[in-house]
Amino acid sequence: MTAPLFDRLALIGIGLIGSSLAQVVRQKGLAKHVAISTRSEDTLRRAEELGLGDSYSQDAAVAADGADLVILCVPVGAYEAVAKWIAPVLQSGAILTDVGSTKTSVIEAVGPYVPDGVHFIPGHPIAGTEQSGPDAGFASLFENRWCIFTPPPGTDEAAIAKLTEFWQECGSYVDQMDPEHHDKVLAIVSHLPHIIAYNIVGTADDLETVTKSEVIKYSASGFRDFTRLAASDPTMWRDVCLNNKDAILEMLSRFSEDLSALQRAIRWGDGDKLFELFTRTRSVRRSIIEAGQEIDMPDFGRVKPD
Repeated sequence: MTAPLFDRLALIGIGLIGSSLAQVVRQKGLAKHVAISTRSEDTLRRAEELGLGDSYSQDAAVAADGADLVILCVPVGAYEAVAKWIAPVLQSGAILTDVGSTKTSVIEAVGPYVPDGVHFIPGHPIAGTEQSGPDAGFASLFENRWCIFTPPPGTDEAAIAKLTEFWQECGSYVDQMDPEHHDKVLAIVSHLPHIIAYNIVGTADDLETVTKSEVIKYSASGFRDFTRLAASDPTMWRDVCLNNKDAILEMLSRFSEDLSALQRAIRWGDGDKLFELFTRTRSVRRSIIEAGQEIDMPDFGRVKPD
């Protein structure tokens, strides 16, 4: 148990990421008081039943009032409204951060409402499962995962250092990059795979020549792994697509070109081309395992720890 880094932590939103933060903060003693806010009365009640915080309110400003760390854990499409809502109560010296997977849009949405003296440090913990809601969280979610900061120029270095320590205590590695670069990187490593998964599962659902029972019955293969991504929160991923449009469209265009090349190789029986591609991509998987971002198991579905 470490000494608390913050007196009052406000979690605005209490889904998978928010509830996981609440648990690891409680486990590590990182804040003296955890204030939780969400607009849904049922979700707020469930968070209280789970004992995730110390105080609960449907009013985000009530939770943020007096907090020295405020973390936005709502879908990125709601950021501007929430930032405007809590701005009047944010205290000088407080750190305002988030967990959204787009960063350029976050800075554009939140930045204009950040009061002078408040340290705005956009952040993105690259961790998650296909589950959502307060019951989905677990304290070890962030262990050995990356959290990326995209602080605006001139951000207070002491504030960055303190938020870095917070995420390190949660188990994460911390890195920094500019927001445009972040959005391009995440478009290929996260956003595009989810979009492809949604599309493949949707295509299978639309096929009239294959019954749904057969899709389910024989899904103990590649299709099953796509369904894990395609089961992710639809509100969150709708907002990701709308808020990282340019980078996603660029990666979709490049993917379409590569897919056309693959289509030609299959059509013309170019076995050498296919073998070269499959060998090259196999090495990427090995590199991810060696980097500690995956385990060497054939079934890489996520299982919530006990």
